[in-house]
Amino acid sequence: MASPDRPPTIHPAAAARWQRAAPAASPWLHEEVGRRMAERLEWIKRAPAAWADWEPVRGGLEAHALVGKRYPQAGTHVVEPDPARAAIARERLGSPWWRRLGGGARTAFGPVPAGGVQMLWSNMQLHMEADPQALMRQWHDALAVDGFLMFSCLGPDTLRELRSAYAEAGWPPPAHEFTDMHDWGDMLVQGGFAEPVMDMERITLSFETPQRLLRELRELGANLHPARFPGLRGRRWRDALHALISRALRGPDGQLALTFEVVYGHALKPLPRAKLAESSAISMADMRAMLQSERRGRE
Repeated sequence: MASPDRPPTIHPAAAARWQRAAPAASPWLHEEVGRRMAERLEWIKRAPAAWADWEPVRGGLEAHALVGKRYPQAGTHVVEPDPARAAIARERLGSPWWRRLGGGARTAFGPVPAGGVQMLWSNMQLHMEADPQALMRQWHDALAVDGFLMFSCLGPDTLRELRSAYAEAGWPPPAHEFTDMHDWGDMLVQGGFAEPVMDMERITLSFETPQRLLRELRELGANLHPARFPGLRGRRWRDALHALISRALRGPDGQLALTFEVVYGHALKPLPRAKLAESSAISMADMRAMLQSERRGRE
């Protein structure tokens, strides 16, 4: 039986393998989604004193720059668990020496201190997580009270044309199932976030050849479905796949069309509430936040 904390069609070992093997580059679609998510920051008036970008090498280095441009005085924290991508992040996103000498905002690398940032940014990552609620708990711990989360990921309508074609061919699914935005909202609330706001849009990409379409998909991710093909296939299957894509996805304009549903999420970290019990344990950070809130209320 699948864990209630884990998407039922993501195989944990496959997700861990992908985390290690994912190319150290930002796919075009990730950058485009990051640009659109950065536009949503116009709705938020409060500027963070510090913000964290969770895995920006895959999530979008250009998108990272857009957020940094919006908050030039904010400190930046970069989280890259994979050593190879962490090295690239340091090379590409480290503060130049002239900015450090001028007193500009610094970029830190590694784990975020508890309550260390007022905004957490995660672009196109959550749908590849075998245990997304565990990741949300890390985000919640990293955020200060009244801080906010901005994230994006793929939704359930993604690859619907390819899923239908695989089903008609009697093949296993071409990708794991993607979580609905309402379920993401429920997980955020369960993880301690408040006032989640979810929305989505569909982006249709066109390709001239099956080869170009499959190359784009390999850059975006991997099939983490437990029922995926168990091993490598040969040239005969590859040729059959190309023929299937050409037949099932070809539109009136001669292009191969593929749908991507993009989910955007925003949520706040509220003031912690002490649980009423004979004996309650409260962290020092939560106690300090509650005392500061009470003090502001009396002023």
